[in-house]
Amino acid sequence: MKTTVQKISLLTFASVAVLLAGCGGGGSSGASAGGTGTLGVAMTDAPSCGYDAVNVTVNKVRVHQSSSASDTDSGWTDITLNPARKINLLNLTNGVLEDLGQTPLAAGHYTQLRLVLDANTGAGTANSVIVSGTNNEVGLTTPSAVQSGIKLVNEFDVVAGQRADLVLDFDACKSIVKRGNGVYALKPVVTVIPTVLNGIRGFVDPALLGTHVNVTAQQNGTIIRSTTPNATTGEFFLARLAPASYDVVITADTSATTVVAAVPVADTTSTVAISTATAPIALQTGGTTRSISGTVTLTPASATEVGTVAAKQSFSAGPTVTVKYQGADASTGAYTLASLPTTAPLLGKYSATLPIAFAAQTVTTPGTGKYALAATANGYTSQANASVDLTTASQTGVNFSLIP
Repeated sequence: MKTTVQKISLLTFASVAVLLAGCGGGGSSGASAGGTGTLGVAMTDAPSCGYDAVNVTVNKVRVHQSSSASDTDSGWTDITLNPARKINLLNLTNGVLEDLGQTPLAAGHYTQLRLVLDANTGAGTANSVIVSGTNNEVGLTTPSAVQSGIKLVNEFDVVAGQRADLVLDFDACKSIVKRGNGVYALKPVVTVIPTVLNGIRGFVDPALLGTHVNVTAQQNGTIIRSTTPNATTGEFFLARLAPASYDVVITADTSATTVVAAVPVADTTSTVAISTATAPIALQTGGTTRSISGTVTLTPASATEVGTVAAKQSFSAGPTVTVKYQGADASTGAYTLASLPTTAPLLGKYSATLPIAFAAQTVTTPGTGKYALAATANGYTSQANASVDLTTASQTGVNFSLIP
């Protein structure tokens, strides 16, 4: 077992495509009845909200052919990291992978996958955060599931004599829950995504770096993948996207929202460029930004779920997009969506001929300088506020009450 960190950069994606050949998928038609194949597992991350570091300590990855097997049943195969590895998830953006290891595995169809983390004990920081603007590493309270393993929804096949590769996308932003009084909890949100290194790439103006630039691939206002640009070059890569059309949304403090609409991802092996290093995307800066705050109340209260609030806009000549989203404090229900621009967003339609031209757009729903808010929580009925007006001032007391 390798104990050194292996990171696969987007800058070497051509060789990575070869390394990751043979990805397993759902169904059992490709599985062999006997023999042994190889399972390889890696981890990646979406960017975090308001943290300079989000650390998790990975102990092992476990797989089983039965979806109902408990953690004490026989039949598990483990990839054990010895010693357990502490990983800062924020180092794993722009398609970078952290190799968790590999293991021989009997050919067949597998229906259960678990990611096991070391639990924090006492004031331990096996799993921790550093809040932006501070230098303090704060330990995360962890659920009991980290010891038996975070159960992931995924089925895959291992074929005799072949390698199957899985990538675990650990969403740091959605996995950190505020509990008030400086306490933070880990509520792991992990999905299994394709290993092939396709997607959408480009550059933002390096002059924007340091203003909390965020780049997302969206469909109908739902964020599918997100990342932050390279801190030196401004390069970004929205990796491992299913073939489809995506709207790329770029946000930054004190800048107008910028959208590239209908970017086509044709297959699982190609990469689409929407800007270059010599002609990066330059956001319109200097506009007024304001905030929306309030509470999200869950009735009945939940010990595990928290509300999330998203601010959306729809363009007259373009899509509906999410500009900002934020999880509520688990103790108080409080949330704040900060740095929402009041200026008109910029929209460019995808073209293979670069650079893409952008033009200011009228927001038809709910209007320029206004936002439609949606509050959601797992197991609760979502609630919407059709229009929150920021044209003259920030808004407080925008509250939501969610019921099952």
